[in-house]
Amino acid sequence: MNAIVKPKTSTSSSVAISSYRDQHFKGSRTEQERLLLQSCTLYIGNLTFFTTEEQIHELFSRCGDIKRIVMGLDKVKKTPCGFCFVEYYAREEAENAMRYVNGTRLDDRIIRTDWDTGFKEGRQYGRGKSGGQVRDEYRSDFDEGRGGYGKIVQSKIRPRESF
Repeated sequence: MNAIVKPKTSTSSSVAISSYRDQHFKGSRTEQERLLLQSCTLYIGNLTFFTTEEQIHELFSRCGDIKRIVMGLDKVKKTPCGFCFVEYYAREEAENAMRYVNGTRLDDRIIRTDWDTGFKEGRQYGRGKSGGQVRDEYRSDFDEGRGGYGKIVQSKIRPRESF
């Protein structure tokens, strides 16, 4: 009798692939799913604009050997804008980061990790109209770690005239 051997897949919810999909992915959904299941690259979100690459390395290297870190940048100012990509050498190390680092605090913020299909040049830049992340365009709350109010709110606030 021949047994069907299924490839080893993670069933732990901490390493499961989220329902979010990069809308700018060049390829089919099937191809995107395949790449996510094999990827060693993580997208890290909800960082402050002041979090350094060294801090990212210190935290994520606890889960395995890091191949590279690519900090997210405002496409106009070329300053950090609250996200990065962390690429590991092995899938197991990336899974450890998903298990143990996702949802932890860094620079007094709860960071979010998610699978990424793999970094490609150009993806390090924010996609918002003003150069940063889209979510920072529309944010109406004050967030000191992410530059104050959202860009749309900032444009409506007029400085008080001095007398």
